[in-house]
Amino acid sequence: MTPALRRSAGMRALRAGLGRALALLTLLALLPLALVTAMLVFVTLGRPLLFWQRRSGLHGQAFVLWKFRTMREARDARGELLPDALRQTALTRLLRATRLDEVPQLLAIFRGQMALVGPRPLLPETIAGFGALGAVRSSVLPGLTGWAQVNGNTCLSDREKLALDLWYVENRSFALDCRILALTVLVILTGERRNLGNLERARPILRDLEATTAASVRP
Repeated sequence: MTPALRRSAGMRALRAGLGRALALLTLLALLPLALVTAMLVFVTLGRPLLFWQRRSGLHGQAFVLWKFRTMREARDARGELLPDALRQTALTRLLRATRLDEVPQLLAIFRGQMALVGPRPLLPETIAGFGALGAVRSSVLPGLTGWAQVNGNTCLSDREKLALDLWYVENRSFALDCRILALTVLVILTGERRNLGNLERARPILRDLEATTAASVRP
């Protein structure tokens, strides 16, 4: 192994170790709040307290993602689930806005299935739909928060989120991760808004990767 590869492997190990330690400390610090959240979910929504779903992780390896449940099982006359907005309550909207519904995912970070910072874990079929770009996006651990989440999140289209995620993969560093964590706190306090400057910087990477992918499959 070359010195450069050894340094890269060492940095990955250091980042993973710090992430697990921070996840454990954060989980312990938030445990009382998590217990209160669990009780409030039980009172307002009943059981189950948690929502789980298979998501795509590092290099497409599937894992189970857990969240506190934020949706009622409300259905229309035909037995179909109502739109998400109609299945939420004031409490569950607050849980989503403050990201408290994501607290159970700290356990996935401790197990090495996620990182504090990275592209959000998506459904396997969504990643498959990205084709070769999905493989690039999945070349790093999915995160509790990410570059797309601090630059608009729900205000962004799926394509814009993909562009921001790919920009992160191309530019990830310890300093960028620290910046994203700080910006996440700011977003929780002030709300989500589109960052047009960062979007413009991210779009060329998406276009370049799409062009490279198209050229590689051209007969």
